[in-house]
Amino acid sequence: MLVENNVALQPYNTFGIVARAQRLARLRAEAEVLQLMSSADWAADTAAAPPFVLGGGSNLVITGDVKPLVLKVEIAGRRLLEETAKGWLVEGGAGENWHAFVAWTLEQGWPGLENLALIPGSVGASPVQNIGAYGVELQDRFHSLDAIDLYTGKAFSLDAAQCGFGYRDSVFKHAPAGEKGLGLAGRALITRVRFWLPKPWKPVLGYLDLERKMAETGVSAPDARQIFDWVVAIRRAKLPDPAVIGNAGSFFKNPTVNEVQCADIIARDPKVVHYPMPDGSIKLAAGWLIDACGWKGKSVGNAGVFERQALVLVNRGGATGGEVMTLAKAIQTSVYERFGIRLEPEPVVI
Repeated sequence: MLVENNVALQPYNTFGIVARAQRLARLRAEAEVLQLMSSADWAADTAAAPPFVLGGGSNLVITGDVKPLVLKVEIAGRRLLEETAKGWLVEGGAGENWHAFVAWTLEQGWPGLENLALIPGSVGASPVQNIGAYGVELQDRFHSLDAIDLYTGKAFSLDAAQCGFGYRDSVFKHAPAGEKGLGLAGRALITRVRFWLPKPWKPVLGYLDLERKMAETGVSAPDARQIFDWVVAIRRAKLPDPAVIGNAGSFFKNPTVNEVQCADIIARDPKVVHYPMPDGSIKLAAGWLIDACGWKGKSVGNAGVFERQALVLVNRGGATGGEVMTLAKAIQTSVYERFGIRLEPEPVVI
């Protein structure tokens, strides 16, 4: 365990926002979490505010220097726990890079996560956001996770139902309501995550971009590796590389409306991109709504809207968290005034 003072956070958030952590602890094993909690400084470090758990920093907007203790999760490890006739049970340490973990499962011959390729972030952060892409959400492959209660120091495990998964949502994004509250934001530090990859493997291809790839290549029955490669190519064509231009990926959730609301929007804007959902609701493409309001390529200070994908906000160089949020709020206002839709940001704002 290593605890540092006055740590630069720019390398640890994909937006590349300049900020510093008053204190940051690097945690590479479960035992180090307990060691930190039993240290003499723990009470002082957490007296004013609960610690902030930092994973890959890919879903984060930092609006200033961070005063709460930052817990940088770096727990590694990849392993197959079980293989049966019905599937593979695989586990990743919370500090593992998500995309590298997905690639590793395919290299071992365990398909199922290929649609989630190239999503930035860590394995431990994946259930917090219930990440999803190209027809698959994390909850579709999730089995269980291990975590440590930062109030009590007790280890515990959760299954999918206990994680309260929703669209880009989970119990880890909601604050506890007292000692017995159900929310786990600021309370749980995820240490390991397990995934169930079912046999026989079935491709998930019901997404427009993947259908286009099948048509372009003439491959009508792709294997998991082909889907992985397609997803990587699609994401690289649409989304900026955080190593080149700072961003947090998709900044807003795709809103859902009912049939009446959708019909009203279609009557005014027939080209609106929308997708029927199994529950009868209709998902609207947030990027299309933002583009329709004229935001693509526009900037507020050094924060801007990516030229090729309006759903992505970018750091054009030296952007502050305040500039990013000012831009985000201006976009929300425009979309609401035109469509009556309230866009909800995906990233955590601290």
